[in-house]
Amino acid sequence: MKTLKIAIAQLNFTVGALEANKKKILRAYQKAAKNNADLVIFSELCVCGYPPEDLVMRPKFQQACMKMVEDITQATKDSNTAMIIGSPWVDKKNLFNSAFLIERGQIKAISHKHDLPNYGVFDEKRVFNMGPLPTPIEWRGVKLGLMICEDMWNTDLTEPLRGSEILISINASPFELGKHAKRLERASIQSRALGLPLIYVNQCCGQDDLVFDGDSFVLSKSQEMITRLSRSEEAIEFTEWEKDGNEWFCEPGTMKLYSTEEEVVYMAMVMGLREYVEKNNFNGVIVGLSGGIDSALTAAIAVDALGADKVTAVMMPTRFTSEESLVDAEKCAKKLGLEYHVIPIEDLFLNYETTLAPIFTGKARDTTEENLQSRIRGTILMALSNKFNRMVISTGNKSEMATGYATLYGDMCGGYSVLKDVYKTQVYKLTNWRNSNKTENAKGPDGQVIPQRIITRAPTAELRENQKDEDSLPPYEVLDLILYHLIEQDWPLEAIVREGYEKETVEKVIRLLYGAEYKRRQSPPGVKISVKPFSRDRRYPITNGYRGVN
Repeated sequence: MKTLKIAIAQLNFTVGALEANKKKILRAYQKAAKNNADLVIFSELCVCGYPPEDLVMRPKFQQACMKMVEDITQATKDSNTAMIIGSPWVDKKNLFNSAFLIERGQIKAISHKHDLPNYGVFDEKRVFNMGPLPTPIEWRGVKLGLMICEDMWNTDLTEPLRGSEILISINASPFELGKHAKRLERASIQSRALGLPLIYVNQCCGQDDLVFDGDSFVLSKSQEMITRLSRSEEAIEFTEWEKDGNEWFCEPGTMKLYSTEEEVVYMAMVMGLREYVEKNNFNGVIVGLSGGIDSALTAAIAVDALGADKVTAVMMPTRFTSEESLVDAEKCAKKLGLEYHVIPIEDLFLNYETTLAPIFTGKARDTTEENLQSRIRGTILMALSNKFNRMVISTGNKSEMATGYATLYGDMCGGYSVLKDVYKTQVYKLTNWRNSNKTENAKGPDGQVIPQRIITRAPTAELRENQKDEDSLPPYEVLDLILYHLIEQDWPLEAIVREGYEKETVEKVIRLLYGAEYKRRQSPPGVKISVKPFSRDRRYPITNGYRGVN
């Protein structure tokens, strides 16, 4: 009976940090070798990080990546452990997204990615050439069916891989709600079609607006999941394999399970913020704490991601700020244990009004004066950011970004938007979840961290007397479902109306959605949660004369 020990290296790589990525690969390789692993498998483009975007088109960068592959190859010459890594590779002036089987100081096999994704956040056809259909790779008498990410999703690759004994899929697959189920379905299709076990290796942690959630796994030939790694952290998992007759079997290993949608989404937002702050070398973050639910949840995520000592909260009241907001904001800051400042801006607001009064003569008060308050707050937050090298995180949610219920250069100020792809109704669910739970590796306190009154109060921007969000928008439970149908599902007006929504309300939401595109183009990046966040997944022209949704 033949045996194999295969290590899964689920690691956090940074785009462009070639030397650091190489060191991380070699440390994991050495650990695998010390544990007598026969093979250690890394994720797609681990040498350069994913997605490299246009960086990978620079000739010197390409050469540097290839040099890293050579260095890594040399490091294996005195070891019995083989490895599979991913890197850009130039062959006959063609640039490929490639995987390498390396053993004893030699590249034993190279496989170029065949199916290049060109949808949503992916635009690999811009930068890479298509490789040939993959075929089984011979290694130590075992035939490996090696696929690179999107290749696993393409059933055209099934037959070319027939004759393999173990399927391997290396990935840089970003998180979105429901993604694990989709991956599992596609992996199961390939596994079932060939009657083979499958090893799925993904990278983890964050890169700009993407979170790579790890979630690596092993499927048996009967499509039973027998190993599943964490969604939130790096890991090296050793899997034990035996060959019985002509078939390979893997012993059950680690099984990480997640209970609710809120847990998974919260984990993604924590990871995304932590990675963005740390990889861009900020000392911490600054949050404008208003006493409302969006800023409170944002502050909680920041504390869980970075620790309370890395989070500064600032309350900036005017004549329109209620006593409830002042009390609740302070209470929330104390519960989270973060640094908290109150900077009144009423005098600044009055100075602006006085300065503009001669020009505004004869004009009624409107959103202009409301937005002035928001922009004063944005200026103060950015000043603090400059002085203390702490990044401002904006607090707007997807419902606000969709409808334009946000102020350019005001509450939209910031380097990162944690709630950018989360609807208002989801904000409430996530807040209630966090008051009763914590994610893995969360740095914040246990228990209720957001006061109950913040959750139960009617949402308001407090930019005028007795203002409520519903003065300008449909109730969020109505608005969010309409937006979901428009954005995620691309439903036409008539289909949404048939669901029971008033035509006039749907038409209003459509007008708001189209009219706010210019704002969204100027918003900071934020964690991708849904199928269609406002970034690369959904791109509409700002100047647009079409107002239909069919």
